[in-house]
Amino acid sequence: MDDSAAKPAQTFRIETAGGAPRIAASIAVLIVLVLALLPMVASRTLVQDFIFLFYMLALAQCWNLLAGYAGLISVGQQAFVGLGGYLLFALTLIGGLNPLLAILLAGVISALCALPTALIVFRLRGAYFAIGTWVVAEVYRLVFAQIKPLGGGTGTSLTSSVTSSVPGIEQVRALLDVRTPAARDIVSYWVALTLVVATLAAVYFILRSRRGLALGAIRDQEAAAAGLGVDIYRIKLAVYVATAAMTGMIGALIYLQKARISPDAAFSVLDWTAYVIFIVVIGGIGTMEGPVIGAVVFYLMQRYLADFGAWYLILLGTLGILIMLFAPRGLWGLILNWRDVTIFPIGDG
Repeated sequence: MDDSAAKPAQTFRIETAGGAPRIAASIAVLIVLVLALLPMVASRTLVQDFIFLFYMLALAQCWNLLAGYAGLISVGQQAFVGLGGYLLFALTLIGGLNPLLAILLAGVISALCALPTALIVFRLRGAYFAIGTWVVAEVYRLVFAQIKPLGGGTGTSLTSSVTSSVPGIEQVRALLDVRTPAARDIVSYWVALTLVVATLAAVYFILRSRRGLALGAIRDQEAAAAGLGVDIYRIKLAVYVATAAMTGMIGALIYLQKARISPDAAFSVLDWTAYVIFIVVIGGIGTMEGPVIGAVVFYLMQRYLADFGAWYLILLGTLGILIMLFAPRGLWGLILNWRDVTIFPIGDG
């Protein structure tokens, strides 16, 4: 009898994460726990600042997945921020739904709207694609400016009954002995933290999946990837729809916290696309770590330099140009030149 036939089949396991990423993951969990407890000791102003940081980071990760990995340079992501915001208002003010449920539905409906949008803009390439996405966002803005039940061109506000109906507000108010507006900010903070963690996790697992390998091949050499059998259109469409869903939920959260919406604000290319591109570029496009660094830098500049008016925008532009000229891989690239570290292990090594 052949001995080899009696031996049990050997199993193999391939690991792409070493000890350092596991340590980084443990530190990340600790950071999330600390951030979750922060509202119990922080001022209301700091809580609001962190809400801003969270949703800008989430938007940056979505745009980075779209542009840095799928090669879809969009300047029209404000379409889905505004769409998510208006869906929140429609579902709560007109539909009478709970705001948290409305946020989830805003993501689903945004994904559904992204499908016909993609059929239009995916016919374009390069700079034409970028311009096409901006034009689509303008179409969305003009459409919502005509909807009178949502305020038309001047916009509308959430009623106090809607803003106060978010689950958990009464419990937080009683537990922390704060007023209702402060309790609402704390609940919004926790929702924003959950959303940014979910966005990071979603992007991470997408990049670690087979679709992530395909995205890496498309980013490095699209023609070669197509020759190897990668369905480029299908992969890009899946990424476009996924980022639309995440962006729609982020937009809904943004305008739940703001409690007022208008077409010009909701579909602002400066607030929801130009600033996001700045975050990704200075942090490091095509990396998960880069947008985290870029979001922190942008938050600090917004916090301490925004009062300088036009000079603030000049400083943003100057920093962006300097980074592109002297550190094209962004601030994270500079860190990698100094020390080879990995926080989000998404490669093969």
